Amino acid sequence: MKSKNRKICNTQSNTGPGAAYFAWRRILSGLSKIFSIFLLLTLVLTVNVYAGNDAPQAVQMDRPDGRYSIEVSLSGGSGRAFVTSPTWLTVRGGQGYATILWSSPYYDYMILDGKRYLNETRDGGNSTFTIPITALDVPMEIIADTTAMGDPVEIAYTLTFYEDSVGSKNRVPQEGAKSVLTGAFLFIVIGGIADYLIKKRRRQ
Repeated sequence: MKSKNRKICNTQSNTGPGAAYFAWRRILSGLSKIFSIFLLLTLVLTVNVYAGNDAPQAVQMDRPDGRYSIEVSLSGGSGRAFVTSPTWLTVRGGQGYATILWSSPYYDYMILDGKRYLNETRDGGNSTFTIPITALDVPMEIIADTTAMGDPVEIAYTLTFYEDSVGSKNRVPQEGAKSVLTGAFLFIVIGGIADYLIKKRRRQ
């Protein structure tokens, strides 16, 4: 009879409040380990993402934020490729960024200080990139990938931006062409209106 009572007591202790407490402790311990592993993985992935997106530092420009022009020269490669000069200079947050317009539509990316920049042209025109200017009056080493020969080929170049050449954005050839077209359009519109008014007065 005593033995039977002892078994009943043991069964009750395994299913009582104490057993539930220890079960919850095991569950919480497991969840805590899972959460710790999740935080560790998140930290590692975050560090890798920021490390991979670490952009080169653009130079400080003694100009208000806005759009200007700057002369740039290209060296390296076969010597057949060239970039538009003067080109656009964008000052943003006091730092200088250049628009690189290539003479070919086959450049698909550029690499500057380990950072890759993709071609921004989407209409089939010549390749265009916006990159930070990391130095003035000294060559900046870049790599440009071209598919002109079929298989992609990375070619080493240098770009040199000249600080003393910074000026109005209208010095960029494309901006000049826009101004000419705008002027021609206004001339046609104004001429048409003037012609209409003259003819109207004659009828009166």
